[in-house]
Amino acid sequence: MKRQTAIAYGLLAPAFLLVAALIVYPLYTVAGTSLRQGRAPNIARLDRLPLGFDNYVRALGDEQVWHSAGVTVLYALGTIGPGFAIGLGFALLLNREFPGRRYVRSLMLLPWAVPGVVAAIAFVWMFDASYGVVNSVLRRAGLASGDIAWFVDGDTALFAVLLPTIWKCFPFFTLTLLAALQSVPQALYEAARIDGAGAGAEFRYVTWPGIRGAALLAAILQTLWVVKDFDLVFATTGGGPSRATQTLSLFVYEEAFQFFRLGYASAVGVLMLLVCALLTAVAMRWGKRGFH
Repeated sequence: MKRQTAIAYGLLAPAFLLVAALIVYPLYTVAGTSLRQGRAPNIARLDRLPLGFDNYVRALGDEQVWHSAGVTVLYALGTIGPGFAIGLGFALLLNREFPGRRYVRSLMLLPWAVPGVVAAIAFVWMFDASYGVVNSVLRRAGLASGDIAWFVDGDTALFAVLLPTIWKCFPFFTLTLLAALQSVPQALYEAARIDGAGAGAEFRYVTWPGIRGAALLAAILQTLWVVKDFDLVFATTGGGPSRATQTLSLFVYEEAFQFFRLGYASAVGVLMLLVCALLTAVAMRWGKRGFH
């Protein structure tokens, strides 16, 4: 038995080393950097900065951090909710038989494969105040009397940033939920129809219990990706106007690479990681209770 255990650990050792190199060591480096106080334009001189927890104390009391956290929450909620609804709708549609379904499934994945910067540029053109197609359609439909500067106006900038993010994230929900839908036994639907269940009752008592686990996992993963999302917001608004779209990811970027406060940026990043880990644990525990 001991020999088998030793062989098992030996076979797993390369995987453990890879995980340590790619995950544990970078986390250790970030945590160590977060304790360095002051500015360091030269990374090689980062070790010369004094150690302490002042960065964390400052971050918890920084009004800009809390503002960026609020924008991040709005950004995440405004993305996950519509993205999940659209993805679920397409998943239910693609789970049915119809001509050309194979090609439609492939087209659904295109937004997910498009790089964030490319999607941002496309939406900036579409929503441009002077020649954008969106303003043109709104004017012709009588819904707008003038040009709307979607990405420049503080009242509309966050909404405008949400649209390309939703466009990019809904295919992930579609793919995940479609895979879950195909694992639901058809016998359950037949039994529900025999019992006289309508479409709503079918979804509530057959479809949703069958895909609930996959839906929760997809929502958690997509939330984590949105919270750390950088390219879409940076390429569209850069966090403006007047920090109206400045998420925590952009705040960390500015602190690290514009103001050279690497320790402070790392501290905010560590706090983001801890909050995300806590929320993920709560969501998973809540999900397990809901499954029983």
